[in-house]
Amino acid sequence: MTNAAQLDQLCINTLRFLSVDMVQKANSGHPGLPLGAAPLAYVLWTRWLKYNPRNPHWLNRDRFVLSAGHGSALLYSLLHLTGYDLVLDDIKQFRQWGSKTPGHPERGHTPGVETTTGPLGQGFGNAVGMAIAEAQLAARYNRPGHALIDHDTFAIVSDGDLMEGVASEAASLAGHLKLGKLTCLYDDNCVTLSAGTDITFSENRALRFEAYGWHTVSVADGNDPAAIDAALAAARAETARPSLILVRTHIGYGSPEQDSFKAHGSPLGVDDVRKTKQTLGWPTEPDFLIPDEALAHFREAVERGAQDEAAWNERMSAYAKAFPDMAEELQYRLRDELPPGWDADIPVFQANTKGLATRDASGKVMNAIAPKLPALTGGSADLDPSTKTALKGMGDFNPPPEKNADQQGSDSAGWSYAGRNLHFGVREHAMAAIVNGLAAHGGFIPYGSTFLIFSDYMRPSIRLAALMGLHVVHVFTHDSIAVGEDGPTHQPVEQLASLRAIPNLIVIRPGDANETAVAWRVALETRERPVMLVLSRQDLPTLDRSRYAAADGLRRGAYVLSDATNGKPELILLASGSEVGLIVAAAERLQQQGIAVRCVSMPSWELFEALPQAERDAVLPPSVGARLAVELGVPQGWDRYVGTRGDMLGVERFGASAPAAVVLREYGFTVDNVCARAKALLVLEQKQS
Repeated sequence: MTNAAQLDQLCINTLRFLSVDMVQKANSGHPGLPLGAAPLAYVLWTRWLKYNPRNPHWLNRDRFVLSAGHGSALLYSLLHLTGYDLVLDDIKQFRQWGSKTPGHPERGHTPGVETTTGPLGQGFGNAVGMAIAEAQLAARYNRPGHALIDHDTFAIVSDGDLMEGVASEAASLAGHLKLGKLTCLYDDNCVTLSAGTDITFSENRALRFEAYGWHTVSVADGNDPAAIDAALAAARAETARPSLILVRTHIGYGSPEQDSFKAHGSPLGVDDVRKTKQTLGWPTEPDFLIPDEALAHFREAVERGAQDEAAWNERMSAYAKAFPDMAEELQYRLRDELPPGWDADIPVFQANTKGLATRDASGKVMNAIAPKLPALTGGSADLDPSTKTALKGMGDFNPPPEKNADQQGSDSAGWSYAGRNLHFGVREHAMAAIVNGLAAHGGFIPYGSTFLIFSDYMRPSIRLAALMGLHVVHVFTHDSIAVGEDGPTHQPVEQLASLRAIPNLIVIRPGDANETAVAWRVALETRERPVMLVLSRQDLPTLDRSRYAAADGLRRGAYVLSDATNGKPELILLASGSEVGLIVAAAERLQQQGIAVRCVSMPSWELFEALPQAERDAVLPPSVGARLAVELGVPQGWDRYVGTRGDMLGVERFGASAPAAVVLREYGFTVDNVCARAKALLVLEQKQS
């Protein structure tokens, strides 16, 4: 009979060599982390982590993030051994076409994977978002005697994770927020892909995190399960601070390449796999060996998880009887459904030639929706007075005031974890990673906001949101060179084209206040895709919809705003955002001159491309070759809509510092220039016909 210590070692080595064999069979992958970090993963998953392998989406499960996603073989081994829907044949197809075990963990692809990781630091930020999600849901829904929401967030992080700026930003905010249910286990092996950390990473990581406001625990021997267990106990006992457990491990433990960067990202090779197994007392044959006793121990998670979920379901039933309205509200959130009447108070904006900035219209729409849509939660990177994204009367997410007695310069009234306004500080990248974590947790339609120019800081997280199909909304304002005096550092030029290039991302640039209201409807109704709202700083005319097509045309991505009186245009003007008003004014002048003009508002390429070809042709008839697109950004991509006989009035260089009207005039965004460019196109068209 195997004693407890022997069983622990058997299970740890099972994890190690299932992972090593996975990598070796694929002839691709990262064996170093699984060999070194298997003990800490084993202790966490068998003694602390709360989960149900047969229901990976159970709400009150603990969240586990492998931020060091290159160690995916370790995660897949854990998922298979503990009873998730990942069979041994899936393990043997590691990194192969069509397999459930891709090179890095992918949310929605492999059962039990909470978030897509691999780009280092991202999982760390996601974990902070998940901890925020748990805290906000608990503060809103828990009642005395009804601890409905009560789970933890755990992450395994690497040296590379802690080097990344996004992790630094997220760690700083997590410490400030006192997220006591967040624990990160640091696989402190002192080695990265190309070298030892002594050449790049010599700071005292424990002191650094203590300065962030974290609780830290050090484990000197990463092969000591009892010490790891004690460290986790200490971390869970600390409820007022997030915890970092620094576990000194050895990359490639037991292999000839132990403690060398050579063990990081390449298969060990047949000979070294054999030597490693011999060193650690593991049979060299067969590959993918899973001892019955180890499997039985891991599979205890199935019954344990079923019991945990059953007990929670009883709590949920009692809660629903005691608080039926709150239970119903929560269920809508968990299903990612919009409750009845959520949009009843969205304003309709009256026609106005002076108009309203779309950022202001967005703020009005958000605050009309928020009282009836509690899932809407988010904030800005220290810019909500400018981005207009504060939810009025919804409170601020922050530790209660008594925990921040030394705060200066802020009104802390209403601060609590129930608050729906998140203050990210000047941390754009962490903001994007954190809202991804909120969405991945479930129960939220999270948003983040900053100026469009700073979307560059957020791009890696935006890309991952698109890859995961997360329901996230980003509100980007100050969308063009019309920012004016702040100059080229703050005037986005190439950002729209860059964002439009990301697959599975919807970019919407509304042209007036009523298009903005429809854009928010689309953003909230969209599932399994992130949405970007790109908004103006400057006031834009609110179009008279009795003269122009209804703003609901935005749902199609592009629509005929106004047309030639006989319905047979000889020229088409296309624009998005603030330039819609410009082409409308130009069209009126051209119509007066006897030119048959169609105006097309084109706020979203992605929505337009989703239409059948016949519907797209109805908006942009192939027979009309004279097309002029007008947009305050680089022309890249517009050729697909203007064709070989059309033209694009865009921005081919960086902006300039001057009043907005002056900048727009100098860059040619005037009615006179639009008309001149349009007439030149017609002349060419006549010559070619």
